[in-house]
Amino acid sequence: MKKLLALAAALTVTASAAPVTLTYWQYEFASKVSTMNDLIRKFEAANPDIKIKQETFPYDAYNQKVASSVPAGQGPDVVNLFYGWLPQYVDGGFLQPLPEKDFPTAKIESTFVPMIKTSKINGKYYALPTAVRTLAVFYNKDMLKQSGVLTVPRTWEDFIVAAQKMTKGNAPRYSQIGFAIAPNGQDWQMVREVLVRQYGGTPYTDGGKKVNYASDAGTKAMQFYTDLLTKHKVGVTDYFPGNNGYRDAFIAGKAGMIIDGSFAVASIKSGAKFNWGVVPLPTFKNSNVRGNFGSYWVNGITKNAKGDKLAAAVKFLKFLTSEQTMNTWLASVGEIPASKKLSNNPELRKDAVFGPFVYSLPFASSTLFVDEAGQRQAWLDGINMVLKQGASPADAMKKIAADEQKILNGYYK
Repeated sequence: MKKLLALAAALTVTASAAPVTLTYWQYEFASKVSTMNDLIRKFEAANPDIKIKQETFPYDAYNQKVASSVPAGQGPDVVNLFYGWLPQYVDGGFLQPLPEKDFPTAKIESTFVPMIKTSKINGKYYALPTAVRTLAVFYNKDMLKQSGVLTVPRTWEDFIVAAQKMTKGNAPRYSQIGFAIAPNGQDWQMVREVLVRQYGGTPYTDGGKKVNYASDAGTKAMQFYTDLLTKHKVGVTDYFPGNNGYRDAFIAGKAGMIIDGSFAVASIKSGAKFNWGVVPLPTFKNSNVRGNFGSYWVNGITKNAKGDKLAAAVKFLKFLTSEQTMNTWLASVGEIPASKKLSNNPELRKDAVFGPFVYSLPFASSTLFVDEAGQRQAWLDGINMVLKQGASPADAMKKIAADEQKILNGYYK
């Protein structure tokens, strides 16, 4: 009888020790997915009682997929989200606050770079990043040299000259372009967060609730950006098709320069068959006003994770925000560690590729998006008003401001 009871007890323990399975979602980005697969294997080896099932979706469908699945109690337990989407996810009740005992606010803010405070909603953190990104200019060293440009452009004025010298052919049928303009890539962020500030403006006021770029600074920013095509003729929109066409054109050796994020490093490193480099975003001559757009993806715990799943999700999130994982992410994906300590590493700051991105961290601004797709579309429509319909930059900025303010009002009021 005692043996039978002991056997029953052993079976009970074995049954209760069955691994907890967490579902993790992120969007499809080759280097991110493969890196996460490697990280999951490491995590599972160290935590045999937890299994992670990664599922990925196309970027364009990702936000809607999460928004429709989590409220129904389906989908991920841990989810990867663009930081700017957080207001929508918190407001919709999709995420649960990170447990204060596991992620103390004071420790978060002393450990992570300052820009991550943007993801603090109503005094609570709902998600944390592994890495952060800034923007910089990628340039083709070989093309620059062949075009007779002796120095890397550090000012916007020199940027225009270099782009013109690297452009071959006549609009719209260029055989080679100096700058792969990409309103739908990172350019709209650059105009909004960088050029507006460099012209003396502030994109938003009232904690991001009020649009403030329908101004002289905003008009000058739009004028400068659209002049690249209409006046200086350094390229054409959609030179290569697709959302990442600007980057594909650069990798193919058909574009001399692009403005892109540190997340593009891995793709460019593996694809480009020429000498290339990175330089910080330019400033205007006789001006020391710098600016950058800081962004990041965060991992949060959805309302689906409860009990053992919540405990497992906390372990997984701690692993994803560890220094070891940040270093792995830097090497494999090319995004800067979100840790103050790691991003201040002297070797990283001097690195020829990552140094320009790290250099920009202190003056990088990040903005919450209450409807990222809608806000981006407002900017794309405004840019196209100038480039394709011949509207004035001032009228375009007024239209963008009105459209985006309507979106903000719909959320905040």
